[in-house]
Amino acid sequence: MILQALTLTLKLAVTVSVILLVAGVPLACWLAFSPRRWKFFVEALVSLPIVLPPTVLGFYLLVALGPLSPIGRWYQTLSGHALAFTFGGLVIGSVLYSLPFAVQPMATSFAAVDGRLLQASALLGASRWRTFWRILLPLGLPGVLTGFVLSFAHTLGEFGVVLMIGGNIPGATRTISILIFDQVEALDYAAANRTALLLLVLCFALLTALYASRRRAVWALWSWK
Repeated sequence: MILQALTLTLKLAVTVSVILLVAGVPLACWLAFSPRRWKFFVEALVSLPIVLPPTVLGFYLLVALGPLSPIGRWYQTLSGHALAFTFGGLVIGSVLYSLPFAVQPMATSFAAVDGRLLQASALLGASRWRTFWRILLPLGLPGVLTGFVLSFAHTLGEFGVVLMIGGNIPGATRTISILIFDQVEALDYAAANRTALLLLVLCFALLTALYASRRRAVWALWSWK
Protein backbone atom coordinates (compact mmCIF):
# COMPACT_ATOMS: atom_id res chain seq x y z
CA MET A 1 0.00 0.00 0.00
CA ILE A 2 2.84 2.39 0.83
CA LEU A 3 4.65 1.51 -2.41
CA GLN A 4 1.50 2.12 -4.44
CA ALA A 5 0.92 5.53 -2.85
CA LEU A 6 4.60 6.48 -3.15
CA THR A 7 4.73 5.49 -6.81
CA LEU A 8 1.64 7.56 -7.57
CA THR A 9 3.04 10.53 -5.62
CA LEU A 10 6.39 10.40 -7.45
CA LYS A 11 4.61 10.12 -10.80
CA LEU A 12 2.51 13.16 -9.91
CA ALA A 13 5.53 15.15 -8.70
CA VAL A 14 7.56 14.41 -11.83
CA THR A 15 4.66 15.30 -14.13
CA VAL A 16 3.89 18.54 -12.31
CA SER A 17 7.50 19.70 -12.04
CA VAL A 18 8.18 19.04 -15.74
CA ILE A 19 5.03 20.95 -16.76
CA LEU A 20 5.99 23.84 -14.50
CA LEU A 21 9.53 23.83 -15.88
CA VAL A 22 8.25 24.15 -19.45
CA ALA A 23 5.55 26.70 -18.64
CA GLY A 24 7.31 28.48 -15.78
CA VAL A 25 10.49 29.56 -17.57
CA PRO A 26 8.76 31.78 -20.20
CA LEU A 27 6.35 33.13 -17.58
CA ALA A 28 9.26 33.92 -15.25
CA CYS A 29 11.10 35.69 -18.08
CA TRP A 30 8.04 37.79 -18.79
CA LEU A 31 7.64 38.70 -15.13
CA ALA A 32 11.32 39.59 -14.85
CA PHE A 33 11.56 41.85 -17.92
CA SER A 34 8.10 42.93 -19.00
CA PRO A 35 7.51 46.71 -18.80
CA ARG A 36 3.73 46.28 -18.65
CA ARG A 37 2.17 48.46 -15.96
CA TRP A 38 -0.41 45.78 -15.13
CA LYS A 39 2.29 43.15 -14.49
CA PHE A 40 1.57 43.35 -10.77
CA PHE A 41 -1.82 41.77 -11.45
CA VAL A 42 -0.17 38.68 -12.97
CA GLU A 43 2.36 38.58 -10.11
CA ALA A 44 -0.48 38.61 -7.57
CA LEU A 45 -2.33 35.91 -9.50
CA VAL A 46 0.76 33.67 -9.62
CA SER A 47 1.40 34.17 -5.89
CA LEU A 48 -2.21 33.61 -4.84
CA PRO A 49 -1.83 29.86 -4.04
CA ILE A 50 0.74 30.73 -1.36
CA VAL A 51 -1.79 32.59 0.79
CA LEU A 52 -4.98 30.86 -0.35
CA PRO A 53 -6.13 27.93 1.81
CA PRO A 54 -5.72 24.65 -0.14
CA THR A 55 -9.35 23.76 0.51
CA VAL A 56 -10.52 26.98 -1.19
CA LEU A 57 -8.40 26.33 -4.27
CA GLY A 58 -9.42 22.68 -4.26
CA PHE A 59 -13.11 23.56 -3.98
CA TYR A 60 -13.09 25.93 -6.94
CA LEU A 61 -11.07 23.47 -9.00
CA LEU A 62 -13.56 20.75 -8.15
CA VAL A 63 -16.40 22.99 -9.32
CA ALA A 64 -14.48 24.01 -12.47
CA LEU A 65 -13.56 20.43 -13.41
CA GLY A 66 -16.81 18.80 -12.35
CA PRO A 67 -19.29 17.32 -14.83
CA LEU A 68 -21.62 20.34 -14.54
CA SER A 69 -19.00 22.87 -15.67
CA PRO A 70 -18.20 23.63 -19.35
CA ILE A 71 -14.65 22.29 -18.95
CA GLY A 72 -15.89 19.14 -17.23
CA ARG A 73 -18.56 18.50 -19.87
CA TRP A 74 -16.09 19.13 -22.70
CA TYR A 75 -13.55 16.73 -21.23
CA GLN A 76 -16.17 14.07 -20.54
CA THR A 77 -17.39 14.32 -24.13
CA LEU A 78 -13.87 13.76 -25.42
CA SER A 79 -12.68 11.09 -23.00
CA GLY A 80 -15.88 9.45 -21.82
CA HIS A 81 -15.16 10.05 -18.13
CA ALA A 82 -15.05 12.96 -15.71
CA LEU A 83 -11.87 14.94 -15.02
CA ALA A 84 -12.43 15.30 -11.28
CA PHE A 85 -11.27 12.39 -9.09
CA THR A 86 -8.73 11.28 -11.70
CA PHE A 87 -4.96 11.54 -12.02
CA GLY A 88 -5.42 14.24 -14.66
CA GLY A 89 -7.41 16.29 -12.19
CA LEU A 90 -4.63 15.88 -9.64
CA VAL A 91 -2.10 17.17 -12.18
CA ILE A 92 -4.15 20.29 -12.94
CA GLY A 93 -4.69 21.07 -9.28
CA SER A 94 -1.06 20.45 -8.36
CA VAL A 95 0.25 22.59 -11.22
CA LEU A 96 -1.82 25.55 -10.07
CA TYR A 97 -0.99 25.01 -6.40
CA SER A 98 2.76 24.69 -6.98
CA LEU A 99 2.97 27.45 -9.62
CA PRO A 100 4.47 30.16 -7.36
CA PHE A 101 7.08 27.77 -5.98
CA ALA A 102 8.38 27.27 -9.51
CA VAL A 103 7.94 30.71 -11.06
CA GLN A 104 9.09 33.02 -8.27
CA PRO A 105 12.64 31.61 -7.88
CA MET A 106 13.03 31.60 -11.68
CA ALA A 107 11.84 35.20 -12.05
CA THR A 108 14.10 36.38 -9.22
CA SER A 109 17.11 34.65 -10.77
CA PHE A 110 16.43 36.04 -14.25
CA ALA A 111 15.93 39.56 -12.89
CA ALA A 112 19.32 39.36 -11.15
CA VAL A 113 21.19 38.82 -14.43
CA ASP A 114 23.31 41.85 -15.32
CA GLY A 115 21.37 43.81 -17.93
CA ARG A 116 24.60 44.98 -19.56
CA LEU A 117 25.26 41.44 -20.71
CA LEU A 118 21.87 41.28 -22.40
CA GLN A 119 22.40 44.69 -24.00
CA ALA A 120 25.84 43.67 -25.27
CA SER A 121 24.38 40.52 -26.78
CA ALA A 122 21.73 42.56 -28.59
CA LEU A 123 24.33 45.07 -29.86
CA LEU A 124 26.39 42.20 -31.25
CA GLY A 125 23.42 41.09 -33.31
CA ALA A 126 22.28 38.07 -31.32
CA SER A 127 18.60 37.28 -31.46
CA ARG A 128 16.49 37.19 -28.31
CA TRP A 129 16.30 33.40 -28.58
CA ARG A 130 20.11 33.08 -28.81
CA THR A 131 20.57 35.54 -25.94
CA PHE A 132 18.19 33.50 -23.83
CA TRP A 133 20.00 30.20 -24.46
CA ARG A 134 23.56 31.53 -24.29
CA ILE A 135 23.32 34.13 -21.51
CA LEU A 136 20.04 34.35 -19.62
CA LEU A 137 19.35 30.67 -19.06
CA PRO A 138 22.90 29.68 -17.98
CA LEU A 139 23.14 32.60 -15.54
CA GLY A 140 19.61 32.02 -14.28
CA LEU A 141 20.05 28.25 -13.98
CA PRO A 142 20.25 28.24 -10.14
CA GLY A 143 16.78 29.78 -9.98
CA VAL A 144 15.43 27.38 -12.59
CA LEU A 145 16.82 24.44 -10.65
CA THR A 146 15.37 25.83 -7.41
CA GLY A 147 11.94 26.22 -8.98
CA PHE A 148 12.03 22.69 -10.37
CA VAL A 149 13.05 21.07 -7.09
CA LEU A 150 10.70 23.18 -4.94
CA SER A 151 7.72 22.36 -7.17
CA PHE A 152 8.67 18.67 -7.03
CA ALA A 153 9.04 18.67 -3.24
CA HIS A 154 5.91 20.75 -2.74
CA THR A 155 3.88 18.30 -4.81
CA LEU A 156 5.18 15.41 -2.70
CA GLY A 157 3.62 16.89 0.42
CA GLU A 158 0.34 18.21 -0.99
CA PHE A 159 -2.76 17.24 0.93
CA GLY A 160 -5.69 19.67 0.84
CA VAL A 161 -5.84 20.29 -2.90
CA VAL A 162 -5.31 16.66 -3.92
CA LEU A 163 -7.90 15.47 -1.42
CA MET A 164 -10.50 17.95 -2.67
CA ILE A 165 -9.93 17.40 -6.38
CA GLY A 166 -8.94 13.72 -6.35
CA GLY A 167 -10.58 12.18 -3.33
CA ASN A 168 -9.06 9.04 -1.86
CA ILE A 169 -9.08 6.34 -4.52
CA PRO A 170 -6.40 3.64 -4.01
CA GLY A 171 -4.08 3.37 -6.98
CA ALA A 172 -5.66 6.36 -8.73
CA THR A 173 -5.63 9.44 -6.49
CA ARG A 174 -4.41 8.30 -3.05
CA THR A 175 -1.07 10.02 -2.60
CA ILE A 176 1.30 9.35 0.25
CA SER A 177 0.08 12.35 2.28
CA ILE A 178 -3.50 11.08 2.05
CA LEU A 179 -2.28 7.62 3.05
CA ILE A 180 -0.75 9.09 6.23
CA PHE A 181 -4.09 10.75 6.99
CA ASP A 182 -5.88 7.41 6.54
CA GLN A 183 -3.42 5.63 8.82
CA VAL A 184 -3.86 8.24 11.54
CA GLU A 185 -7.64 8.04 11.23
CA ALA A 186 -7.39 4.26 11.64
CA LEU A 187 -5.26 4.84 14.78
CA ASP A 188 -2.41 2.94 13.14
CA TYR A 189 0.26 5.30 14.42
CA ALA A 190 3.13 2.89 13.79
CA ALA A 191 2.30 2.70 10.07
CA ALA A 192 1.72 6.45 9.93
CA ASN A 193 5.11 7.03 11.52
CA ARG A 194 6.86 4.81 8.96
CA THR A 195 5.13 6.52 6.04
CA ALA A 196 5.73 10.01 7.42
CA LEU A 197 9.38 9.21 8.07
CA LEU A 198 9.78 8.02 4.48
CA LEU A 199 8.31 11.28 3.19
CA LEU A 200 10.46 13.32 5.60
CA VAL A 201 13.68 11.63 4.47
CA LEU A 202 12.75 12.02 0.80
CA CYS A 203 11.97 15.73 1.08
CA PHE A 204 15.08 16.38 3.18
CA ALA A 205 17.26 14.60 0.61
CA LEU A 206 15.77 16.69 -2.20
CA LEU A 207 16.34 19.98 -0.39
CA THR A 208 19.87 18.96 0.61
CA ALA A 209 20.70 18.17 -3.02
CA LEU A 210 19.18 21.50 -4.08
CA TYR A 211 21.21 23.64 -1.70
CA ALA A 212 24.38 21.69 -2.45
CA SER A 213 23.95 22.21 -6.19
CA ARG A 214 23.18 25.90 -5.70
CA ARG A 215 26.33 26.32 -3.64
CA ARG A 216 28.41 24.66 -6.35
CA ALA A 217 26.78 26.84 -9.00
CA VAL A 218 27.47 30.04 -7.03
CA TRP A 219 31.06 28.96 -6.40
CA ALA A 220 31.55 28.24 -10.11
CA LEU A 221 30.21 31.68 -11.08
CA TRP A 222 32.38 33.38 -8.46
CA SER A 223 35.48 31.51 -9.67
CA TRP A 224 34.68 32.42 -13.27
CA LYS A 225 34.46 36.11 -12.35
